[in-house]
Amino acid sequence: MRKPTLSQRLKAKKRSQALIIGLTWYTEETWAQVKASATDPECFEDNFEKWKTVASKARSEFQRSGVRAIECLIVPEELSAWCALHGQENNSTSRAEFVSESLSAAFGQ
Repeated sequence: MRKPTLSQRLKAKKRSQALIIGLTWYTEETWAQVKASATDPECFEDNFEKWKTVASKARSEFQRSGVRAIECLIVPEELSAWCALHGQENNSTSRAEFVSESLSAAFGQ
């Protein structure tokens, strides 16, 4: 097996450094508001503390694997306006799309 060239190693390093994901993030108040208006409240943990534990663990795992995980704080009014504009309900898919678009806008991509 051939060893990767310097150019290949640098390209791989650049790709891994460029990988950024947005994490849907809440305060206790916004978590409750978004869950209350969600069409899929069963996708949420039973309470905010459980959600925070799961989300923090996921963030740590992403960061350990070399992925830059950015917390995207959800403002319920902004999410609602985005859903209305795009003809979507407040569900896991639309929340993920909202975070993705917010992250892309923030990083100019």
